[in-house]
Amino acid sequence: MFHIAALYHFTTFDDPAALQGPLLALCEEAGVTGTLLLAGEGINGTIAGPREGLDRVLAHVQSMPGCAGLEWKESTATVPPFRRMKVRLKREIVTMGQPQVRPAEGTGTYVEAQDWNALIERDDVAVIDTRNDYEVAIGSFRGSIDPQTKSFGEFPEWWAANKARFAGKKIAMFCTGGIRCEKSTNYLIGEGVEDVFHLKGGILKYLEEVPQEASTWDGECFVFDQRVSVGHGLEEGPHLLCHACRRPILPEDRDRPEYEEGVTCHHCAGEKTEDDKARFRERQKQIALAAKRGTTHM
Repeated sequence: MFHIAALYHFTTFDDPAALQGPLLALCEEAGVTGTLLLAGEGINGTIAGPREGLDRVLAHVQSMPGCAGLEWKESTATVPPFRRMKVRLKREIVTMGQPQVRPAEGTGTYVEAQDWNALIERDDVAVIDTRNDYEVAIGSFRGSIDPQTKSFGEFPEWWAANKARFAGKKIAMFCTGGIRCEKSTNYLIGEGVEDVFHLKGGILKYLEEVPQEASTWDGECFVFDQRVSVGHGLEEGPHLLCHACRRPILPEDRDRPEYEEGVTCHHCAGEKTEDDKARFRERQKQIALAAKRGTTHM
């Protein structure tokens, strides 16, 4: 059994680089794998490992400047969800490209999972999914608005083009774990929107706490690890990952003529050049050779 913790926390790190080495060393010593991002605005990532090792790393993160109030969402997996540990320095822990946005200084109103249905069913509330288009494609809340953005950094442009249609409406926003909503609600407040709400703990908390028979969620929730998707109760979903474009696919999609393992799927077959495909084929060959040797291709 592998324990998984998805976490983020907005705070101020004066010197993120000084935090990188000790954090990576502890993760490696504790047998924890995954990815953690550090920036001046805080920490974000998903990690997995044995119970004791994960607890050690989480306690260390809580001891970092301004992180005593760190919260995280836990789940489990039957196979290792990550191959190695990475601690990376970034400009932002989730990229929006709006330097004036500072979630640590204030966000929209948090809505608990058990209160979410009542809010989004109101006629005066517009519900916006802040995730990427490929995430929305496999599941979302019924009646929510899909901005069809390919990356979170496109959200401000989408809002500028569409904000007039939401005049007089309260705005309710959601994402996978809550981090994108921390930024997007702060952004909307800066744009003058008065009534902004977001789902506390994100979709993952909702799927964990709200029983399926009472749920307004349809489909699966994409997650950024080797589980690929989860459903109610955070049970692993049916999706696989195309390792060429990182989009979710279903097992039956491997029977499509466009599919070549590690090279293309029906989503990206028309996007990849022949040079791309040749490079991916070589990578897939090295992965297969490493598997035969009983090692992991990095």
